[in-house]
Amino acid sequence: MKKMITIAMFFVIAFNVHAQSHKTQNIIIVTLDGMRWQDVFRGADSALINSKFTNDKDEVKKKFWAPAAAERRKMLFPFLWSVVSEKGQVYGNRDLGNKDEVANQYRFSYPGYNEIFTGFPDVRMNTNDAIVNPNMNVLEFINKQKGYAGKVIAFSSWERFPQILNVNRSGLPVYSGYADLKNADANARLKFLNDLQKDVPRYLGDSTRSDFITYEFTKEYIKQYKPRVAYMAFDETDDMAHEGNYKAYLERARQEDGFIRTIWEMVQADPFYKDKTTLLITCDHGRGEMPLDSWRNHGADVKGAEQTWFAVIGPDTKALGEIKTPSSTYHKQLAQTIAQLLGLDFKANAGHEVGEAITTVFK
Repeated sequence: MKKMITIAMFFVIAFNVHAQSHKTQNIIIVTLDGMRWQDVFRGADSALINSKFTNDKDEVKKKFWAPAAAERRKMLFPFLWSVVSEKGQVYGNRDLGNKDEVANQYRFSYPGYNEIFTGFPDVRMNTNDAIVNPNMNVLEFINKQKGYAGKVIAFSSWERFPQILNVNRSGLPVYSGYADLKNADANARLKFLNDLQKDVPRYLGDSTRSDFITYEFTKEYIKQYKPRVAYMAFDETDDMAHEGNYKAYLERARQEDGFIRTIWEMVQADPFYKDKTTLLITCDHGRGEMPLDSWRNHGADVKGAEQTWFAVIGPDTKALGEIKTPSSTYHKQLAQTIAQLLGLDFKANAGHEVGEAITTVFK
């Protein structure tokens, strides 16, 4: 009994020491829906480039192909494989034995985002329908903490996030799909984006807007309102994969890498954020690999759809680069990791199961 009490006290003291010494005051979270770890770590896939899934093969090879995987992946994700890999950490290269996975059994979007933000794979979250999530999420928790109230924001291309983040209970401002920003004092650029999104081509359907608009809203909101926590959720990589358009999938991935770079450089040039902000990038699920056609899909019956990745850079994260240690991390651990980066304890306050923080993220 004494030994157990001693161990418990050790963990309490360790957490409190981190809470007092952390430098992260702000967090930016970005998700690329359905982005495969294979493309993140290996770069463009020659089998897919030379298949029926790629039009304009010569053009794609010119943009994305090189003999070495390290060169290919940097062509696809130049920001991730320069700035983040040099000054942060990148997890999930299964070729090196470093595994990152979703813990939920369903392996598609709503269950994946529920796991990321609530910290556990709730079996009730087993649909992409507009059901309201009963679980507290880490953004909701942060928004209730001193100094963070009204300083948490989410913009997403996919229309389902108001339910995933339960806006009616959480009170979080979540602007998804074609929702207009409602702030009366919004600057002229944000008001213009409200109008612009009504007129842009709706090639993703009537409910899901283009990632460019989501990015522009996020960028301009950060400029004007200086949120402490901002979430930006892209969707087009998943849409292009489902369509079987590998060229567009690669192009959207590289464009989103550029969006992330611009926002990171913007906040690093702002004294409010500089050296006080952590950036976390991940996805909601993986995709298939073999047979080749399975790259388009994900779900419980798709082998490999549980395989994911994440990257992190910030003042509390040691510059370890690509993590080459054989180990496993799970997306159910990200919620507590996000909270702990801010010196908060979501796990102790969520009222439900929450995965442990990923300790290697912290110095």
